[in-house]
Amino acid sequence: MAITSANQLELLQTAEAVAREKMIDPELVIQAMEDSLARAAKSRYGADMDIRVSIDRKTGVAAFTRVRTVVDEEELENYHAQLTVEQAKPYLEDPKLGDEIIDRVPPVELGRIAAQSAKQVILQRVREAERDRQYEEFKDRAGTILNGVVKREEYGNIIVDVGRGEAVLRRNEKIGRESYRNGDRIRCYVKDVRREARGPQIFLSRTAPEFMAELFKMEVPEIYDGIIEIKAVARDPGSRAKIGVISYDSGIDPVGACVGMRGSRVQAVVNELQGEKIDIIPWTEDQATFLVNALQPAEVSKVVIDEEAGKIEVVVPDEQLSLAIGRRGQNVRLASQLTGLDIDILTESEESARRQAEFALRTKLFIDELDIDEMMAQLLVAEEFTSLEEVAYVDLDELLTIDGFDEETAQELQTRARERLEAVAAAALESARALGVEESLIEFEGLTPQMVEALAKDGIKTLEDFATCADWELAGGWTTVDGERVKDEGLLESFDMSLEEAQHLVMTARVLLGWVDPSELEPEAAEDDDAEQDDAELEGEAH
Repeated sequence: MAITSANQLELLQTAEAVAREKMIDPELVIQAMEDSLARAAKSRYGADMDIRVSIDRKTGVAAFTRVRTVVDEEELENYHAQLTVEQAKPYLEDPKLGDEIIDRVPPVELGRIAAQSAKQVILQRVREAERDRQYEEFKDRAGTILNGVVKREEYGNIIVDVGRGEAVLRRNEKIGRESYRNGDRIRCYVKDVRREARGPQIFLSRTAPEFMAELFKMEVPEIYDGIIEIKAVARDPGSRAKIGVISYDSGIDPVGACVGMRGSRVQAVVNELQGEKIDIIPWTEDQATFLVNALQPAEVSKVVIDEEAGKIEVVVPDEQLSLAIGRRGQNVRLASQLTGLDIDILTESEESARRQAEFALRTKLFIDELDIDEMMAQLLVAEEFTSLEEVAYVDLDELLTIDGFDEETAQELQTRARERLEAVAAAALESARALGVEESLIEFEGLTPQMVEALAKDGIKTLEDFATCADWELAGGWTTVDGERVKDEGLLESFDMSLEEAQHLVMTARVLLGWVDPSELEPEAAEDDDAEQDDAELEGEAH
């Protein structure tokens, strides 16, 4: 195919037609043509040649040029496309590094193979430009709802035509067993838009919690305007969902606004989600109150929160247990997702039995350790005394408030408790020394003899051993394994040691051993002092 005046004019017309069809810039198509013609010319004149093609944007005339660049003699590698300063002097008056010598070369005639190659280059560049355009168009659509038309199904995945591109709704992102036929209209949530080798991949979802939130935003004007906010969503797609909402206008009921007149608003969302039942719950910062609401329709008798462990215990009436748990654990699972807490559900009878077992255990502790009768031990437990340390070191007046306790009885109890604690400490110290614990660890301030004995049983017998411990090894903690929170038992956790206390003890040991420079810790201490001072000033202003 020779480039004649006829097909020169066709170049521009073809470029514009392709650009219009693919909705890209005509300039990109012309640049692709220039590259393809240059590649074809190189196959004619030599691959080492630097052949460039420029198409006139008005006439379509293609100009073929050979370019040679002036380089340093040491960098000369390609004699067909490069030359030194000396070699360039016959062509340029004052050649400098980087100068180019441009010579016109005759246009090439494209053979069948060269024409096919040029076509492939153009198509490839056009596809790349089309992908870039699609990515730029859809990258900002992530997190929104998209309407499309089902194009085809591939291995259970739905390919959706979204206008200027295609998106994929994966099999696991569909609700239940819903199926679609070619041409069906579909509404999905844009979960992600990624630039990949095959072009921008638009991933859709109908199971994402955000899909429900966006649907409510479309149906409830107050949410769109920011008067009502969706704080949390938990879904069992196609079956049941819970959504927590809060109103920033005291005159607007968030639940009522989301339900709508005769349930019209929530019903529109339910219909879109294939009949998924939705519980709309008023959100509150108080975790216990929010959880009670989240477990609806079950009634809750009591809530006990363990913030450190991120767990929560809920006590329900015996007859409400199955309702609180829900079918296959659905109700409690959704409530757990909504609150972000692990929820343990107990019946009132189970909680009562546990309380009685704890009461009996503590009563026996006081009977055995203090050598008192059952009645007196039960009085101590009833007043929420849980350990010998509390009895031994509590203010005497607190013991005197117990019915039947006079000053002599209270003093005798404290004396017995202290003597027992001293005996236990002495036995623990003797055991620790027998296990080979060094005096440096025994004398370390902050560790009781019982703690030293517990450490020794785990092989920690010197101050150096102790200084290598991590805070969580001592105080315990929680880790997430396969999506579930797992408890790590700490060596000193039974002594109610917190992570902060463990960290302080370990750092103190490292300073004593010379492993850490105390001055490095001073800035942190100063920041803490400043914070405490600021808090004190604020309290003073408040008063």
